[in-house]
Amino acid sequence: MSFIQEFKEFAMKGNVIDMAVGVVIGGAFGKIVTSLVSDIMMPVLGLLTGGMNFTDLKIVLKEAVGQTPAVTINYGSFIQVTVDFIIIAFCIFCAIKAINKLKKPAPAPEPAAPAEPSEEIKLLTEIRDLLKK
Repeated sequence: MSFIQEFKEFAMKGNVIDMAVGVVIGGAFGKIVTSLVSDIMMPVLGLLTGGMNFTDLKIVLKEAVGQTPAVTINYGSFIQVTVDFIIIAFCIFCAIKAINKLKKPAPAPEPAAPAEPSEEIKLLTEIRDLLKK
């Protein structure tokens, strides 16, 4: 089998296509949640904290000198990304929980009737019962 045929066979498998669709939808979903966080939730949180903008929070390690920019630790951006992650994770959890509720549980198989014991077992059971007397 040639390399091209092998690659084509691999790429056309259902799992690869499903994963590609998931990545595209996940990217779009991530943009929606990022907008929810940055455009709706963070302004409200900023209002509650006295107008603080989290993305502007930073620690300056070295001030800017001439053309050289300042060296900073931007922990506000880290807070923003962490809040984004928590909300995205929560939304995905809720979506999966809703999908699982919509799935109908597979009917439980009826328990099979116990098999008829063999002749040897019947005979041994009779002997045991006789010995108990």
